Amino acid sequence: MTTDRLADVSTGTDTSDAGRDSVDYAESRDTTEGRIYHVSGGDWDDVLEDAQHDERIVINMGPQHPSTHGVLRLVLELEGETVTQLRSVIGYLHTGIEKNCEYRTWTQGVTFVTRMDYLSPLFNELGYCLGVEKLLGIRAPRRAELIRVMLCEINRIGSHLVYIATGGMELGATTAMTFGFREREEVLHLLEYLTGLRMNHAFIRPGGVAQDLPTDWKEKVSEFVTTMDERLPLYDKLFTGQPIWRNRLKGVGYLPVDACLALGVTGPVLRSAGLPWDLRKIEPYSCYDEFEFDVPTSTEADCWGRYLCRVEEMHQSLRIIRQCLKKIEPGPVMVEDRKIAWPAQLSISSDGMGNSLEHVRKIMGQSMESLIHHFKLVTEGFKVPAGQVYSPIESPRGELGFHLVSDGGTRPVRVHVREPSFVNLQSLPAMSEGGLVADVIAAVASVDPVMGGVDR
Repeated sequence: MTTDRLADVSTGTDTSDAGRDSVDYAESRDTTEGRIYHVSGGDWDDVLEDAQHDERIVINMGPQHPSTHGVLRLVLELEGETVTQLRSVIGYLHTGIEKNCEYRTWTQGVTFVTRMDYLSPLFNELGYCLGVEKLLGIRAPRRAELIRVMLCEINRIGSHLVYIATGGMELGATTAMTFGFREREEVLHLLEYLTGLRMNHAFIRPGGVAQDLPTDWKEKVSEFVTTMDERLPLYDKLFTGQPIWRNRLKGVGYLPVDACLALGVTGPVLRSAGLPWDLRKIEPYSCYDEFEFDVPTSTEADCWGRYLCRVEEMHQSLRIIRQCLKKIEPGPVMVEDRKIAWPAQLSISSDGMGNSLEHVRKIMGQSMESLIHHFKLVTEGFKVPAGQVYSPIESPRGELGFHLVSDGGTRPVRVHVREPSFVNLQSLPAMSEGGLVADVIAAVASVDPVMGGVDR
């Protein structure tokens, strides 16, 4: 929409030219909050008009398609089997998470952001909480930071396993799906044991983590590492050395390093083009600077290189987890400041939810002031000093950054996310145009987009 046809939404006044009835871009109606426009997706006719060529056809791939990693819609213009133009269409999974965060307390925002990239929820929580902690001028206790690192690396392995499982299934390797999801169950069982939930944990919170780990967490994590050490080599046997798999990915979805930088692409896609850009090494956050690990790279710059990078990244994550087992020592898991720590001295009830009755009686029996403080901390939340911050971390898909703005209140003024899947999707036309339509499937799988993060 051009600027001379915009309406002042805050006042409801129309600033467009006269005589616009016949050329309205969208229907509008006035509400108590201002003027609202209703825009419908009418792009299909425009696409068809652009593609009036005798030898070319336009097809829809998605949003309901088994090979588009969720509700991604690809509009392909084909000349025979060759893709001459690709358009990616998003928005089919829009949840308004960023906007919802403005109507919740800083702690409640964790429950929203964890649902964005639903394959790596702990990374969403960590990036958001690091931003809140920067605004507060605090740092989580060392035990909490190490727990965060360990949980994120476990989560990274699970995310990469889904990439192999779904990517393999889309290319006809159904064994990849059964193997990948078998191993992912190990990840989800462990995360459920450590945090209480398989997904959308809301376990990492401003100031630390929700509660301490179970007493036998070391044994459980050690068993997981041993299991993954045994099973990961199977992927090399089944895929890396398999000529059909290699030939299906080599030379497909080519995107060199200069194209990655021009499009803002990060993560395994960028590292597969030869640039070892990993925020855990480049700009260490939490306590990653204490860990020894390598950043896998490749010079293939294609689907094959991305596969190799992700498989090696799982080995490196196991390496970090082993170091966490040695580094994590007893200590607090939440900041001592009782005006920030939430929930206050949590004691889980028998159903695994909320506070136990004994703890409630203890709070109520201590003093009226402690009860009022507990109530206000949970319902109103803590205040965050005015300011803004950008907090980037390295998620399984690339740079995940949170831009948080505070006006000094108990709720964010603005939460905006630099989501790697959203940015990386820009690379699909460059990867796919000029190639075969069958290779579009491999290219999409190699980007590994999660539409919950794209549409958020």
